[in-house]
Amino acid sequence: MQAPVETVTKRQPRFGEFVTLAAFMMGLTAFAVDNVLPAFTALGHHFQVADPNRLQWLVYMYMVGFGAMHLVYGPASDMFGRRPAFLVGLVIFLAGCVAAIFAPDFETLLAARVAQGAGAAAGRVVAVAIVRDRFQGREMARVMSLTMMIFITVPIFAPAIGGAILTVFDWRAIFASMLLLGLAAGLWFAKRMPETLKTENRMTVSVASVASSFRLTATNRVALGYATAFGCLFGSIMAYVGSSQQIFAGEVYGLGAWFPVAFASIAFMMGVAGFVNSRLVRRWGMHRLSHWALIGFLVLGVVQCAAALAWSGRPPLLVFGVLLGISHFLTSLAMPNCNALAMEPLGRIAGTASSLIGFYTTLLGALLGGYIGQHFDGTVTPLAFGYLGLAILALGVVVVTERGRLFRPVHAEPP
Repeated sequence: MQAPVETVTKRQPRFGEFVTLAAFMMGLTAFAVDNVLPAFTALGHHFQVADPNRLQWLVYMYMVGFGAMHLVYGPASDMFGRRPAFLVGLVIFLAGCVAAIFAPDFETLLAARVAQGAGAAAGRVVAVAIVRDRFQGREMARVMSLTMMIFITVPIFAPAIGGAILTVFDWRAIFASMLLLGLAAGLWFAKRMPETLKTENRMTVSVASVASSFRLTATNRVALGYATAFGCLFGSIMAYVGSSQQIFAGEVYGLGAWFPVAFASIAFMMGVAGFVNSRLVRRWGMHRLSHWALIGFLVLGVVQCAAALAWSGRPPLLVFGVLLGISHFLTSLAMPNCNALAMEPLGRIAGTASSLIGFYTTLLGALLGGYIGQHFDGTVTPLAFGYLGLAILALGVVVVTERGRLFRPVHAEPP
């Protein structure tokens, strides 16, 4: 294994703990999104939300706050360090949890979700930055894959946990569980994660330095191209998460209380993809894996559309589940590599680059996913055609980024 990049302190957690803690920091986001899905029906009744599609905004408003605050945490982590940036964000997340617990109406609950997302963004930005602080090249892609594998397994359990909570308590306990998880993450991080940003690499506290770093990130062809591809893939995840409760538990398949099982099955495929990627990326490289995965995702998009049309928007559950699971396996194979490729040229401004890329990809994914999700019509047809459209966009952007040359980098990948 490649030796990690020298860091500020020798008080580093071991490799396994480092990866797990980084994944836990990012996992706050997935847990806070997916844990609330089983509560949609209860929340709709409590707040008298007549349109079921409106409940999807509990996901999308969270992601709006999550995406917007990337622009703050990245520069802050480059100026003041990774630790203070994460801990301040965690306080905001915890405040959002408290506000959600005591929300008197649906609009206040949506505002609390924005605050939760705004705070959770610190975990995503800082986790990516500390990985980039310690690792480079394919080893960075391997660590990101392991982190994503753990991060993606959170959805396997989150809806089931939410459903179990609802059997004993009301919907407020869902947000209380997020509060407890945030406190646990903060205590672990404060005790075990040292500062990874070297003093000499800290960015000057000025608007000009932030603007310069943003400009370097936004004008880098590789960073912008792969970030756009990542955003399209993330849009497919957001479209699925936003409408999954309606598809599985509601009017399409009517699984009811079995919804967490179906959701977990799809999430399991995503976790498997992270493990597979971590084993193959050092041998095959980021380009080959991500490009083949994008092509596969496009092919599966065609098959999903054909199945949706053949069964009038309601293919058999097994057919739909298998196709969806394979599609998410392929997206989860491509996403960590696209993210690593976007970050690779930007090591000296990793925090700011991570924030801008996170802002861009999250808002792009939330907008694309929200657009698809809001077209839910009681069938899986909008989701199928949405996946196909996003696959075409993602692959097309990569082709342009690589100037038509797929599977091999223009310049050799770092080992």
